Amino acid sequence: MNLSELSDDEKMLSYAIGASKSSGEARHGCAPPVRVIGGLARGRRLHAPSGRQTRPTSDYLREVLFDLLGQHVAGRSFLDLYAGTGAVGIEALSRGAARAVFVEHDRSAVAWLQRNLETSGLMGKAEVVPAEVLRYLRRAASASHQFDMIFLDPPYRGADAATALSLIASKGLLAPAGMVIVERSFHAASFPAPGAIAQVREVRHGDSILALYRWEAV
Repeated sequence: MNLSELSDDEKMLSYAIGASKSSGEARHGCAPPVRVIGGLARGRRLHAPSGRQTRPTSDYLREVLFDLLGQHVAGRSFLDLYAGTGAVGIEALSRGAARAVFVEHDRSAVAWLQRNLETSGLMGKAEVVPAEVLRYLRRAASASHQFDMIFLDPPYRGADAATALSLIASKGLLAPAGMVIVERSFHAASFPAPGAIAQVREVRHGDSILALYRWEAV
């Protein structure tokens, strides 16, 4: 894919995140309260256990991300991997996604995720899968599941996001016009795009990186 052919929305994402590097909203440490920013559940608070390594994607970063995805979210399927307490997938449902699957291995985080879905009134369009991400992806591929949007927010240490991305590409889990978004630490090593999925943008916000991938044009 020729990066010069990026849409105006993708260029706007790069500008908005780059301009916010000094906003002071850090990814690590004590995060500010998390809330749903747009859509049906706008303003609802999302809860996370204190003292955990669960790192909800900040309000600002989600707002910029969904400014990009907004017009494409309605009616689409959304897969939230390493979902934690579900902030990103819940935002997608609030903004009109047809369904969302949340995959999270940690039992404590799963309990908080389910609570957040209930309090936001979005449980009816959600499926919570308490499983390891790689195991889930292999099972989903065997069942020929596909998703329009796939978001990965792996733990910053010991992450297997590169393997997960390879599975998404090789097993056909991404729909033909779909998009994959990976959030990772600025300090973590990047990884190459696998197979026919091309990285079309990498942008920074504070200590976080958003990497966007699409099927490579043939």
